[in-house]
Amino acid sequence: MSQIVLELKNAAIYQRESLILSEVDVRVYKGDFVYLIGKTGTGKSSFMKTLYGDLPLTEGEGHIVDYNLRMLKEKDIPFLRRKLGVVFQDFKLLMDRNIKDNLLFVLRATGWTDKSKMDSKIDEVLDKVGMKTKGFKYPYQLSGGEQQRVAIARALLNNPELILADEPTGNLDPQTSVEVMEVLQEISKNGNTILMATHDYALLLKYPSKTLKCDGQRVFEVVQKTV
Repeated sequence: MSQIVLELKNAAIYQRESLILSEVDVRVYKGDFVYLIGKTGTGKSSFMKTLYGDLPLTEGEGHIVDYNLRMLKEKDIPFLRRKLGVVFQDFKLLMDRNIKDNLLFVLRATGWTDKSKMDSKIDEVLDKVGMKTKGFKYPYQLSGGEQQRVAIARALLNNPELILADEPTGNLDPQTSVEVMEVLQEISKNGNTILMATHDYALLLKYPSKTLKCDGQRVFEVVQKTV
């Protein structure tokens, strides 16, 4: 039996008092690559934010990487996020330090202390995203696609059980989007579980996979037509 990494049952997702999504039933298994699609304003970001603890889950059931989202306390959130790798549309890199120091910052913040282990982990994740030679550069010296690769490397630092990628190609041109997608596909082949919110339907056609759609306050699985 495949291990369930994420499960929501009859969940309702709110942004403050506004109901965004209701009767959400979703299951993601270890090793899955799942798209989350839907027009702007249909609840993709609120769905993602609920999964990494930015919005509380107050109705229904939700379990993610061994955490119960209904019982999640403020003090649990940093620990939940260590088991998740989150990749944002706008990279969220620290501009005042080079790439290696960006990654060191995360390792130190999550309790790493052994310098040689930290160095080898940084080499390993940068290698996975094809950025091993760029550790000395500053984010502003990199292209958008390179910055997003670094953001993916950062998401891999703590061997996450699930990677949440929220519009990771949203700020990138089509060619760069494909390059970033290739990196995510490669990571997925290595057994990482990925849930990726996107509005880039070209990527869905090029890399078909299980797809969830937000529409009319619901989330449902769509069967992709083979093109």
